[in-house]
Amino acid sequence: MINDNITVSICCVTYNHEKYIEQTLKSFLEQKVDFKYEILIHDDASTDKTSDIIRKYEKLFPDIVKPVYQSVNQYSIGITNVTQRYNFPRVRGKYIAICEGDDYWTDKHKLQKQVAVLESDPNISLCFHAAKALAMDKSYPESNIRPYKNDRFVSAFEVIDKTSAYPTASLMFPSKHIKELPDFFATAPVMDIPLQIILAARGLSFYIDSFMSVYRVGVAGSWTGDLQKGDYIKKQHKYFNEIKATYEAFDKHTNFSYSQAVKNAINRIFFLILVNTKDYKKVLSKKYKIFFAELSPRSRFFIRLEYHFPFVYNFLRKIALSFKS
Repeated sequence: MINDNITVSICCVTYNHEKYIEQTLKSFLEQKVDFKYEILIHDDASTDKTSDIIRKYEKLFPDIVKPVYQSVNQYSIGITNVTQRYNFPRVRGKYIAICEGDDYWTDKHKLQKQVAVLESDPNISLCFHAAKALAMDKSYPESNIRPYKNDRFVSAFEVIDKTSAYPTASLMFPSKHIKELPDFFATAPVMDIPLQIILAARGLSFYIDSFMSVYRVGVAGSWTGDLQKGDYIKKQHKYFNEIKATYEAFDKHTNFSYSQAVKNAINRIFFLILVNTKDYKKVLSKKYKIFFAELSPRSRFFIRLEYHFPFVYNFLRKIALSFKS
């Protein structure tokens, strides 16, 4: 039930984020706002000191920090969307902001800015912004996650058929939209993508072209990190089949109003699976020419280099990694 005294409910999911969760919580608590907000944090049975850190802030800010401490890891028993299961039912705010426990906000006015956008037009169902990437491993990620240039409205078709990811820690939307979520949302392999497309189909989407959060890359124990363990190729294709089913269920749910965008999105995701699994012969084929052109110049350069000159690529990679060690 919405409480008029709470404007924003921050929903945060964390697991073994001992190194990061304090910075995340501080970035929430340092927000400069003229309204009340709450922090709904779900600790999924962390085995490190994550829960101890959360308890410290719960004692310091009992009226703001509202945790759930699991004794059994929910993801391990097949619950892939713990936000919907454990955080959404506790929401009291008019709006919901999302940020996972290994990301953090960098703009102390982020919440105020996004609330201002949502308050300006009741038809806006999604607000998001740019973010910077911070590598926690030996990778060299793209420095910025900037889907568009300049503040602007984004059509539902663009959100569904996006050429760039949207930072999860940038998402804010009216809480009224969690009251009726389709069944496929709970069973999707990830939360952010189905949430974005569902919200986009329900109203207007607005993008703020400001870097107001940081997305950590290569965090041990993260969903992305788990994908890279074991049979990586098999896991990638399993993910594709699951996310494809999510998009198809969304297409049916919206009476096929966005079928072309859904089809393009599915094809793009399959192309990115090919990139991730380094099936570069297919990646560089004419069939995926359009999607290849969407990659950054840096990504296109290194894909071509690794495919055509693997020895040169591996030599340069070793040199680059030596600077990270």
